[in-house]
Amino acid sequence: MNQKTIELDELAAKLANQLISNTEKSISFLTGAGISASAGIPTFRGKDGLWKNYDVTKFATPEGFRENPELVWEWYAWRQEKIAAAAPTPSHKAISKFEEELSRILNKDVYVITQNVDGLHQRAGSSKVIELHGSIWRIKCTKCSHKASIDKPIDKSSLKCPKCKSWLRPDVVWFGEALDEKVLSKAYEISAQSCIMFVVGTSGIVFPAAYLPIIARSSGALVVDINPEKSGISDIADYFIMSEADKAVPQLLKAILAKIG
Repeated sequence: MNQKTIELDELAAKLANQLISNTEKSISFLTGAGISASAGIPTFRGKDGLWKNYDVTKFATPEGFRENPELVWEWYAWRQEKIAAAAPTPSHKAISKFEEELSRILNKDVYVITQNVDGLHQRAGSSKVIELHGSIWRIKCTKCSHKASIDKPIDKSSLKCPKCKSWLRPDVVWFGEALDEKVLSKAYEISAQSCIMFVVGTSGIVFPAAYLPIIARSSGALVVDINPEKSGISDIADYFIMSEADKAVPQLLKAILAKIG
């Protein structure tokens, strides 16, 4: 199950003890595309990943947008439609429930640091979500400071800024762009203040997100990597659970709550 073979019940007991012993520290989840895969949202890497079928330079770079903004928006509108039709997965729901119960039982904060832009953590009920790569449900102007949230797939009549009439773009981080410094700083802070970090459904090879478990572990956290195959985090994690998210996350979190409830 992990570097040192351990049964789920024993692992849950160790993690519950870590929670109870670190009264001043919070819990964090670092999530990637794998946590949304069972909702029917394609991941970017892997055998069926989006980048196998689409040219990243055309759809997810500033240069591609400048060259053909209509084409980029067609792709993002398609992704918005797929996400809007999806529902939060059992893993999203289990994390939200975990936050609710830990707040009630131990008055502990549970943070989600996600590389996803789909908003499914918020729809599941998680209240402390840090979106490293932005959100597909926000738009921003390419010229002025205008930003806005949207609640449905964008239509062709709404692609220009209402203030300056320049092109609007998705408020996501494209290849070649830096992460928002305030968002990244908050993620570093949360990682350093965690007593446990669960890493779920991420390849662990995209930086700076891949630094976060290292920061957490160096600050005394236990790192639990949950992935169907070894990731870039597995070798530095305290525990590696080789499993699809929905098979492991709800079960493990429920077992931890039973130990502390």
